[in-house]
Amino acid sequence: MPNTAKSFTIAGAVLAAVASQTSEADAAQQEKCYGVSMAGENHCAAGPGTTCAGSSTVDYQGNAWTLVDKGTCLEIDLPETADGSERTPSLKPLERDLPS
Repeated sequence: MPNTAKSFTIAGAVLAAVASQTSEADAAQQEKCYGVSMAGENHCAAGPGTTCAGSSTVDYQGNAWTLVDKGTCLEIDLPETADGSERTPSLKPLERDLPS
């Protein structure tokens, strides 16, 4: 393998390693926040009947989560439910706003 190709291969491996560490560091600064995403905009694991990212079918679906900056989940303002009761985010799955 020519020296130029070897250099590109090594540089690519180094960049991949740095990107992996950055992603892990970013993930450590985030938390799962349930009941805040719009339909189809959740991150992974939206509860029974769904598979992964983008699979929620109801706005603010209680068992669907989105990653947010650590410490901000419970500060998110959400609109009231259809019956006028308060809708709040959670660090754990919720039983509200589930698909029929």
